[in-house]
Amino acid sequence: MAKVAYYIFVLPLSYLPLPILYLFTDFFYLLLITILPYRKKVIQGNIERSFPNASKSEKRKIRLKFYRHFTDILAEGIKLLTISEKGIRQHIKVKNPEVMNQLYSNNRNVILVSGHYNNWEWIVNGLDLLFKHKAIGIGMPLSSKFWNKKINERRSRFGMKVVHAKNYKAELANRRDELKSILVLSDQSPGDSLKSYWMDFLNQNTAVLFGAELMAHTLDYSVVFYALRKIKRGKYEMTLELISNNPRSNSWGEITERHTKLLEKEIIREPQYWLWSHKRWKRDIPENLELLKIQQRERFESKFPS
Repeated sequence: MAKVAYYIFVLPLSYLPLPILYLFTDFFYLLLITILPYRKKVIQGNIERSFPNASKSEKRKIRLKFYRHFTDILAEGIKLLTISEKGIRQHIKVKNPEVMNQLYSNNRNVILVSGHYNNWEWIVNGLDLLFKHKAIGIGMPLSSKFWNKKINERRSRFGMKVVHAKNYKAELANRRDELKSILVLSDQSPGDSLKSYWMDFLNQNTAVLFGAELMAHTLDYSVVFYALRKIKRGKYEMTLELISNNPRSNSWGEITERHTKLLEKEIIREPQYWLWSHKRWKRDIPENLELLKIQQRERFESKFPS
């Protein structure tokens, strides 16, 4: 069924101009705000907890604006299947590329970290075009083998190397002679609350993935946060901020706190562009959280002595 939908419906649609695709998703937006409220309870619950002091009308406005942006992302996701290299370059501009250029000149590999904010899929697909570093994306495979294959084929069209999370060390070892930028989206819900870094995020105690920080210390890669801002429909601007050029000098949690707070700042600035439909806070807070943090810090400092 997935194969039929892809070749009969999705792929042909992707050859249409983006403004035409927006017409289809404009209609879908009307359905979302009337008779098909996609994940309404999840979205409302996330917004309620994240903005407890906002009025009811303000929270509703965020939800409706999110649906509008969500349908834009669907149109742009369909277009991504057949978009050209020129098209990617026209839709994404980097405001301060000198940050990555300087790291490349200094022979530094980079972990480029952010979240599911604005059109992250266009960044996944276009990252190798934007910078001199070889782009590598680390993730877990989708449950559908067909969609996993097709999506990764498309993500790789412009040079992005997609790597399974369990095999990334071997892939990096095979590319020792290349300077690399590893893309990490660190705002999804972690699989294990006991292995997560716990911190305040959007007014609630939140389990945060520790992978970016752990990789930075293990590999001695510089860490750069990118903010992706929507200039207008289909046009995005990326701004880079160096978090650490010497991660092994950073204490436990420092890198994770920094990139998570930078993402939070972007969400508060324009909340409609974050993926509110994701079940972000589904992990239970450990019973003895303070003891867990002490143990995590001790293990970290034992592995990475200052």
